[in-house]
Amino acid sequence: MLPGGGAIPTLPPSAQQEILQRLLDAGAGRPLGGSPGTSWPLPPAAQAPLPLQAPALPAPSIEEPLSPVERFFANRLTQPLRQFGYETFRSGPGSGPVGNAFGSVPEDYMIGRDDELVIALRGRARQNLTLRVTREGLLLLPDLPPIAAAGRTLRDLRAELEQRAQRELAGSEVFVSLGQMRQVTVFVGGEVTRPGVVTLSPLANVLDALVAASGVRKSGTLRAVRVEGPNGRRSVDLYPVIAGEGTAPDLTLREGERILVPPIGGVVALGGEVSRPAIYELPAGGAPAPLGTLLRLAGDALRPSGNRYLLESTDAEGRRAFREISLTTPLRRGDALLVQPGSDVQSQQLRLSGHVVQPTTRAAGGRGSTLRGLLADSRLVRPDPYPRMGVVLRVEARSRGRSFQPFDLAAMLQGRANLPLAEGDDVIVLALADIHWLSGPTVQRALRGETEGAALQAALPVALPQPRGAAPIAPPQGFAGPPAASGAGPSAGLDCPALTQLATAARSSPQRFGHARIAGFADLGATPCPQVFLDYPTLLAFLLDHAVMLIGEARLPGLYPIIDDTGLDAVLAVAGGVTDTADLSSVELSREPTEQAAAIPLSRSLLDLRSRNFAAVRLSPRDGIRIPRGFRDRDTGAVSLLGEFQRPGSYDIRRGERLSEIIARAGGLTPQAYPYGAVFTRESVRNRQQEGFQRTAREMEQGLMQVAAGQAVVGTRGGTDISGAVAAGREMAAALREARAAGRMVVEANPVILAGRPELDVLLEPGDLILMPKRPNEVTVVGSVQNPGSLQFTTGWRAGHYVQASGGAQRFADQGRAFIVLPNGTSAPAGLGAWQQGGPPVPPGSLVIVPNDPSPFERWGFLRDMTQLASQVAISAAALAVIARGSGN
Repeated sequence: MLPGGGAIPTLPPSAQQEILQRLLDAGAGRPLGGSPGTSWPLPPAAQAPLPLQAPALPAPSIEEPLSPVERFFANRLTQPLRQFGYETFRSGPGSGPVGNAFGSVPEDYMIGRDDELVIALRGRARQNLTLRVTREGLLLLPDLPPIAAAGRTLRDLRAELEQRAQRELAGSEVFVSLGQMRQVTVFVGGEVTRPGVVTLSPLANVLDALVAASGVRKSGTLRAVRVEGPNGRRSVDLYPVIAGEGTAPDLTLREGERILVPPIGGVVALGGEVSRPAIYELPAGGAPAPLGTLLRLAGDALRPSGNRYLLESTDAEGRRAFREISLTTPLRRGDALLVQPGSDVQSQQLRLSGHVVQPTTRAAGGRGSTLRGLLADSRLVRPDPYPRMGVVLRVEARSRGRSFQPFDLAAMLQGRANLPLAEGDDVIVLALADIHWLSGPTVQRALRGETEGAALQAALPVALPQPRGAAPIAPPQGFAGPPAASGAGPSAGLDCPALTQLATAARSSPQRFGHARIAGFADLGATPCPQVFLDYPTLLAFLLDHAVMLIGEARLPGLYPIIDDTGLDAVLAVAGGVTDTADLSSVELSREPTEQAAAIPLSRSLLDLRSRNFAAVRLSPRDGIRIPRGFRDRDTGAVSLLGEFQRPGSYDIRRGERLSEIIARAGGLTPQAYPYGAVFTRESVRNRQQEGFQRTAREMEQGLMQVAAGQAVVGTRGGTDISGAVAAGREMAAALREARAAGRMVVEANPVILAGRPELDVLLEPGDLILMPKRPNEVTVVGSVQNPGSLQFTTGWRAGHYVQASGGAQRFADQGRAFIVLPNGTSAPAGLGAWQQGGPPVPPGSLVIVPNDPSPFERWGFLRDMTQLASQVAISAAALAVIARGSGN
């Protein structure tokens, strides 16, 4: 009876059975280690709020410690297993009386003392009675004699009341229902979590009592639970209820009975490929049970056939031993069984990988029996594949050795070729980017035998995948083995496996990849290794062995793997065709001899392909094709005309064109042009001048080191201190390193003179620059003069006149070494010395330079050429100044 005096609603037997089965299925279908808490919808009759609720089944904690039984098997199996069925009986804290608290009371309910009955009389007598069964077991009704109710079923009591009403209350009908049920107490002891007296509903069974005691400990049995009472003792096996296998036991619980859970009996572990791996208890008494019976408890093996049953047992001395058994072999206490495939290999399988939409596994029968059938849908291949070759990685059935077999991908996709496939074949589709990588710097370094260096390290991905097909040696699957050695795995290797293997092969056989080494290769840095060569490291060398070298006037020259008897047209199609500058009249074909003997030379032949019948040229792997560049009258590049031309600008030139011709194409010179001061620069000359500056700076620095060493010795004897001169020399060397060479050539640019003396007419090169200045009207004087600057040109004046007009030479000027930089870029002595004749006339636009007198330091060799170095720098500076002024105009 409830404290509030309300009636306990009940469920029909079908609803009770459904709820009970759901509770039991939670244990029967739960993976070892527990299942997450799950709620199920109740039958419609049980969805209303009720005073008593069925105990919730909490989700077992993942951190739950292992029991002694579980620890015993954990030391033997790699797969952690839990004991089966114990999570079924655990209830949440604070659960009330447990039993059938939903729906109507079954007709076979046994009425007991303190049960409350609701009796309704209709007809001649109309009244509603709520009566309780007395302690004597009687039901006292007005107008009727007392009725013995305790110990009778609800069906029997209702039948007797109906008979009495018809006999003693003629014309009346009686309706009987159960109101408030009594509560019974049952003692639960032994290996349960909370032993003691539990309060239950009179409809409760053995399972309800165990749930009320918070479940069975993992040290207790589930197969031999004892129920003792006035009617004797019986043993209850709970596995048929939990696992759904076997004959259901008698779970009824009568008042006055007690439940005892003895210690657990013999157990066995079933792991591997079964539906419900767990630790199972043997039947009562610990007698061995056939493997087939225990497999049914575990939900049977996942495979319908082809299973292997590996048993770990213990002999009389405690040693563990492995053996394979059959389904009829009995298992005994402590045995551990693993269900494994009898032959864990893949059969009738094909794999499509590489440059495909998705690497897939296909069956080797039907459409997968041929390559054309496998690639029937061309959309499986991603855009931009390499059409000239795909590869089938095939495993030989007997030796299990792997080899590559090439095929023409384009012919397969177009239905012009086919290839039968075998079990285990791996069809690899290559991308154009994978083939272009063969001609890259990383592969070329490996072909030279180089495997170390930062450039090669940069080509590696962060993590390398395990090579496909590699499997470590391991103990029997499922059983524990020794721990793996640390440091192993893909991260242990720091180099690309394909490049490492290629470099090793190139060092061992230098002639093998001679056709694949690109002459004049420029090291442009490392490039990442494509994924296909990480998955298949040996594929790189195979492709290079089957590659042809295409160099010269192709749009994408490089290495292209082919199958034998491939047309040149197919290779050129992949390479983008030939360029417009190609000379097809003398295409060179190089072919290695079929027999690699020293007496057979490399054959070369010239092909005339001006008809563009490229398909007639049949190629073999390791061939070389060189497409030369044809002679063109038009040169590659232009020359620039600046300044006083009628039509200045950039002009393309033909081979052999001269300066006078380009001046005529520009319309000639303007009346203000000054041909004597024309500046002609050339890039090749500039590079040589710049190298000369650097070389002179190095020589000067070496001389400074000698001077510094000599100064240390001279200083000890009181010699002259030339530290200032050494510092000046260092500044001069630094200036030379920073100086920018103009690349100026002294040329004759007067069309009138060139017409009379054609030998002075210079040949033009692409990139030449001709600056024609206006006629200047000044002469510049610099160096050791009183007032350096520019003076107006005066006809007939020589250098001495301009020096005097600049205030004269300074005290330490060396007038004997003064020189003039003429407008055409040449230099001449100024003629200021006493023994000189005054020098030549100075034309307008000239530069007069008066250097310092180096005589105090004449014995130091590095100072003797200072005037010459200053002349070179001055000439370049003057030319650059004229170019800058001309560009600004």
